[in-house]
Amino acid sequence: MMSNPATTSAATPACVSVVVIGRNEGDRLRRCLLSVQAMAPGGFQVEVIYVDSGSTDASVALAESLGARAIALHPEHPTAALGRNAGWCAARGEVVLFLDGDTEVDPHFVRDALHHFADPAVAVVWGHRREKQPITSVYDRALDLDWVYPPGPAPFCGGDALFRRDVLSAMDGFDATLVAGEEPELCGRILAAGFIVLHIDHAMTLHVLGIRSFGQYWKRATRAGHAYAEVAARFAGTPGGLWSADLRRNRVRAGMLCGAGLLGLCGSVAARSAWPLAAAAGLLGLLAARTGWKARWKSPDRVTLLLYGLHSQVQQLPIAWGQVQFLLNRRRGRRAGVFEYKRPA
Repeated sequence: MMSNPATTSAATPACVSVVVIGRNEGDRLRRCLLSVQAMAPGGFQVEVIYVDSGSTDASVALAESLGARAIALHPEHPTAALGRNAGWCAARGEVVLFLDGDTEVDPHFVRDALHHFADPAVAVVWGHRREKQPITSVYDRALDLDWVYPPGPAPFCGGDALFRRDVLSAMDGFDATLVAGEEPELCGRILAAGFIVLHIDHAMTLHVLGIRSFGQYWKRATRAGHAYAEVAARFAGTPGGLWSADLRRNRVRAGMLCGAGLLGLCGSVAARSAWPLAAAAGLLGLLAARTGWKARWKSPDRVTLLLYGLHSQVQQLPIAWGQVQFLLNRRRGRRAGVFEYKRPA
């Protein structure tokens, strides 16, 4: 059983373990590990562990050549949670920094973030993840703003974050049966135990989405919808019900978009005019502009905000489809496969 947050040790850790997970990341992994090597000193030792999930490239050899201890997994159903669990279980640091292999850590993040653990109630600390080259595609440019959250106590974190190792142990780590959404699910259990997940106003990582096609975009959002539905099912009936309200909103919005599009199409066919369909497209534009306006605190760039607003509406469709996939898989007693939207580097 986990000790009360008020009694957890708040001493500066003697060692920070950096756990990097990856699969066919290629040069992205090299940049990630080099960024770890470039971290500013902070009076603590650093150990680096790379966990590979069945890569077909030379990722394991690359990691070892850069001084990381490599763990190669070959699971039948690979998940990010399996990799993270293998990493922290092998770690010796009191604090564990999780990184995805397609990220680069800010050199000062760990040093500047550790003092937040002086509060024994703080179990997780994370900062700002942003896209490294957001203007390379309209998808990356819009999705970059998805990473922007206000600082303060948070309901969950993403894949890059600092965790107390004793809390990871007490919670039995990440749920390896989840194909995605393992970090919010673990954070839900951590919060239920009385701890704090803290988002700080500090650069943390640069990320490479690398989405260049609508197919990649659709698959990523479908994965998100599946994760939302699966995690929400785990917390059904609990106070707050993580993501339950978000899923209901998604179903309403997806239904409205489908309904408006169908009415516009039928109206154009019946009237032999493009105006009904144009009106439906205009409604989508107005909703996108409204969302972009409300998100103006995230960016001063109007084009980026408009793209973000459009993404926020369009993504409702694949997210809803991801929900449907989860429900169908659960009814059939099946597990979803890996949603790989990213091309090998």
